[in-house]
Amino acid sequence: MSITHNGISVTPAAEGRGEGAATLANSATAARPRIECVEPSTRRVIGTVDALTAEQVREVVDAARKAQVALRNASFDKRRRVLGRILEATLAQKEELVEWVCRVSGKTRENALAGEIWPVAEKLRWTMANGEKHLAPETVSSGMLVHKKASIEYVPRGVVGAIVPWNYPFQNIMNPVIPALMAGNACVVKASEWIAAASAPFEKLIQDALEAEGLPRELVRVIDGYGETGKALVESGVDVVIFIGSVGNGRRVLEASTKNLIPVVLELGGKDPLVVCDDADLEQAAHAALNGTFINCGQNCVASERILVHEKVAKEFEAIVGGLVGAFRQGAPLDGNTIDVGGMITPLQLDLVDRLVQKAKSQGARVVTGGQRMFTDRGNFFAPTILADVTPDMDIFQEEVFGPVMLLTTVRDDAHAIEVANATRFGLSASVFSKDHARARKIAEGIESGMVAINDFGGMTYMAQDLPFGGVKESGFGRLNGRDGLRSLTQPRAVLEDRFPIHFANKLYPVAEGDFETTSLVVDLVYSPSVGGKLRAARGLLASAFGRGKR
Repeated sequence: MSITHNGISVTPAAEGRGEGAATLANSATAARPRIECVEPSTRRVIGTVDALTAEQVREVVDAARKAQVALRNASFDKRRRVLGRILEATLAQKEELVEWVCRVSGKTRENALAGEIWPVAEKLRWTMANGEKHLAPETVSSGMLVHKKASIEYVPRGVVGAIVPWNYPFQNIMNPVIPALMAGNACVVKASEWIAAASAPFEKLIQDALEAEGLPRELVRVIDGYGETGKALVESGVDVVIFIGSVGNGRRVLEASTKNLIPVVLELGGKDPLVVCDDADLEQAAHAALNGTFINCGQNCVASERILVHEKVAKEFEAIVGGLVGAFRQGAPLDGNTIDVGGMITPLQLDLVDRLVQKAKSQGARVVTGGQRMFTDRGNFFAPTILADVTPDMDIFQEEVFGPVMLLTTVRDDAHAIEVANATRFGLSASVFSKDHARARKIAEGIESGMVAINDFGGMTYMAQDLPFGGVKESGFGRLNGRDGLRSLTQPRAVLEDRFPIHFANKLYPVAEGDFETTSLVVDLVYSPSVGGKLRAARGLLASAFGRGKR
């Protein structure tokens, strides 16, 4: 059996154990490289997919641009109907989608449902309900030009190019597609090679919705490949790029975008702090910390990677989270067992997590629970881990872990918490826990971040789709979600037009004697901050108008 995708064949491989990595290999029957798709929690090879060449990427983008004309001219009602069909299909196929997500990512079924299907459904609901409001022409003041009407139109950019990572296979693809379609754009998404086996069913769900509304399937394409394919997409002539990934690759995307001078939205790494004050509800804070650390095995850009606990409650907090994490069940998500934490997606990330944990131990961090690889003969697993006595000078405090590791750091007071929270190059999200709202707000205001949550895990800001999503410092720039995310995929166009059907020439030429003095008086009349200044200007204009001399 094979699945046709991007004009190529996704061929499931025979059951067996792979090497745990999607390797680049030359096919005996094809000139272009192929991606070997591996199930990370079992190391079974589940298929192969062709990587697109730069020429093929350009062909996909060209086809998307031609198809975009149909959506650019479509009504908001039609665009909503497309998104409605995508929502219906997502709900109808959620079991199948969850299985695909688990198979290519190793995350638990619960994480796949709550962390991918649910946010996508909410993004669709919000966009259908609010998209037109934020994208319809907006009337603004015309200032002094009272005889004119002024408005801002939000014009589709054309083709949105998106390069997305492997940690949320379904959500990361849908995240740019939904606002792109609502804004009237085509969208070409370069998915990570690590989840390439799932590209075909995810793309088909979207394309079926487009076709049902009489729109070209080429409006949305999900393409597969390695770094060269992503670079080709940025340089292919797309009109805006959304990149979600590492800081290093974000810099490369930004550099490549200068070739065609296209705007870029960068959603990069994070090292989010979660501050626990001495008056916090420790049960509430502990479970938020668990959510922020262990959802998706910690492979989240908004993971709560640094738990900053007031010294008065540090031991009690450690006991609560240590007892819970020590009892976590781990395993493959599709084996039929109930598990709390699944596997990691790539063996490269597993190696990085292991290296950082071992280095932290050598630098003085104390292992509360976990701290080692698990099931090394089966898949990519790292034990749910808590490290205590972590300090800002340790590598693990500064580098993004992106794995199931909770870091506990003790702070003396609120000022110290803010200082430690800001002691990294990242600034994506933050969380603050205190029963004193004013205190929590003051701490939150001192933390350098693009998002902050009071008495909740910072990642929950994503579920409030009216809020923009993005970071500061090396966590990136530009915003996803909400009004700002929608409008970032449009080109604002200023429009000035007649308010009344009265036509007269605004004569500036030829320049007449006294024009400079008259204009100067008009400027004084309008902008002088004092009443006396305005009166002097008015008298001068009257005198000029009646030919009785100049001021």
